[in-house]
Amino acid sequence: MKRPNLVFVFPDQLRQQSVGFMNGDPVLTPNLDRFSEECLVLNNAVSNFPICSPYRGMLMTGKYPYSTGVIANCNSNRNVYGVYLKKDERCLSDVLAENGYETGYIGKWHLDPVEPSQAPHTEGFREDGILWDSYTLPERRHGFGFWHAYGACDNHFDPHYWENGAALSERMRPGVWSVEHETDVAVGYIANKDGAYRDEGKPFMLMLSYNPPHPPFEQVPERYLAMYEGMEAEDLLVRSNVTDRTSEAFARLYGGSQQGKAYADMHVKRYFAAITGVDEHFQRILDAIDAKGLKEDTIVVFTSDHGDMMGSHNLSGKPHWYAESFKVPFAIRYPGKIQPGRADFILNVPDLLPTLLGLMGLETAVPDDVEGENKAAFFRGERAEGTTGLYVNPFTNMRGLKTEQYTFLVHKDYAEKETVLLFDDVADPYQIKDVAGEHPDVVRELRMQLDRELAKTNDIWNR
Repeated sequence: MKRPNLVFVFPDQLRQQSVGFMNGDPVLTPNLDRFSEECLVLNNAVSNFPICSPYRGMLMTGKYPYSTGVIANCNSNRNVYGVYLKKDERCLSDVLAENGYETGYIGKWHLDPVEPSQAPHTEGFREDGILWDSYTLPERRHGFGFWHAYGACDNHFDPHYWENGAALSERMRPGVWSVEHETDVAVGYIANKDGAYRDEGKPFMLMLSYNPPHPPFEQVPERYLAMYEGMEAEDLLVRSNVTDRTSEAFARLYGGSQQGKAYADMHVKRYFAAITGVDEHFQRILDAIDAKGLKEDTIVVFTSDHGDMMGSHNLSGKPHWYAESFKVPFAIRYPGKIQPGRADFILNVPDLLPTLLGLMGLETAVPDDVEGENKAAFFRGERAEGTTGLYVNPFTNMRGLKTEQYTFLVHKDYAEKETVLLFDDVADPYQIKDVAGEHPDVVRELRMQLDRELAKTNDIWNR
């Protein structure tokens, strides 16, 4: 049996509403919009703990954060707590390598222990005295045969990478916007001229992790910013849950009282501009697949690790439970195998490992300790009912459950007293009104269901 290739592209902090094909923000993504017409697009793909490292831990292992130990972002302050991907985890890349795949990883990794001894050769310590960037030792690369990556560094205009056997002291700095450079490398991997990257006789899996549109937002090429010339924050933040549009509110969200609305205008504009840049370069990947004659044999996924509130509910950033942070774009193309269209079933991050292996004919290779569900049948058109998504946030001691109709949240205070929230996402897609008091039966059922779902993981919340 000939197995399909997999190209998995996931920019950082790109919310579901900020791609044109989701009909939300007035963002320019013409290439993604065309791509989506060939895809199954999921309306309810969620980032169960919407920050960088926990998402990546779930993606790679198929397990929830308390099972991997990646319960926060990896940095030098958290090594002592084991907040990093362990060497003995069996990841998606391990499984594929074991089953005859060539495997490649490009871009941001952000899953390793961050060792202070590496500081002279990485990004170095930030102003807060914390080290975020790291060099990934070859034995920690989980089966990836081709490696062109870094730990966590936000210098979009001056990125650095370690490729394959490069030592810690041998990082490269291409001097090109990171999205453009990483796409150059990805196109080279796909084209594989003279067999420079992989064995042509084997299927391949390539993961590409762009850092933009993650902050700093000002690091975006001017040609993309020019596409939004003349637009202000009010023109771009069209969601009705952006309720405070005063200069003072924008100042709180986007950088200080001296900057206020003027800075907000540029902040929002640059976020959208970076997404437009991602869109342009994603098309280059599709073109490379076509040029190589691999379209029919390649699963292509475009998604993100989490979103950004971008002023909705008068909040910015992540890891909030609101849809702007919690939901991510998800479009998958597999010609002749997955019918294009839209679907409402919920896809959790840990579902990705078993589902992708299922779509690739490797369902029997799914590790026994995986906590996600194989939803490949739903991708092939089987009717899906009653799917749910978990929300996990140890920072605020909150857990939640997403159904196709509701978002349900429970917060525990220091005395374990619970406060609940309930939003009807069908009747109230902007999540304006808490209706928990109006639907006590729904609250009761979802509270019990939340316990059942948490019991399937190693979450300590109910212990």
